[in-house]
Amino acid sequence: MLRCQRPEKDVMLLFRLIGESLEHLRPWMPWVAGHSRQATADFLARCGSRWERREAYDYAIVHRGRVVGSCGMSTGADPGGRQIGYWLHPAVTGRGLATLAVTALAEQAFTLPAVAYVEIVHDVANAASGAVARRAGFSQTGRRAGRLPSAPGESGVDLVWRLSRPPWP
Repeated sequence: MLRCQRPEKDVMLLFRLIGESLEHLRPWMPWVAGHSRQATADFLARCGSRWERREAYDYAIVHRGRVVGSCGMSTGADPGGRQIGYWLHPAVTGRGLATLAVTALAEQAFTLPAVAYVEIVHDVANAASGAVARRAGFSQTGRRAGRLPSAPGESGVDLVWRLSRPPWP
């Protein structure tokens, strides 16, 4: 289940969850280098205003009544597209939860009238993210090379996966 992030209630929960997941996230998520209670509070505080401006929709991933990760959908340079990001606590990986979260986010994206496609972009070295995209029905559409790696596990080459709006029945 996905539920909206709650800035006033989720700070300590999300701070703890990220803290327990640091080694798992560090290779792929550059923001974990600045992990702190304040950084978590700042992220959650931005969630509401980003939602109101329709820039991003951030969710907690809930499994069996417990928050086990986070995901979000944000706008990009093309107003017809959205980009999805996600992470899970390492204790719950390998169960299909990221695939379910990505599928739910894509379905939510396609309820927005102007959204023609959803993308997942990840470093080529992050094979697990590619597997999630594939299982969720995304197709690999390209590579983006030439940027400096921003997290320790990254190569600097991104894979781009896309899921287009299903045709009207």
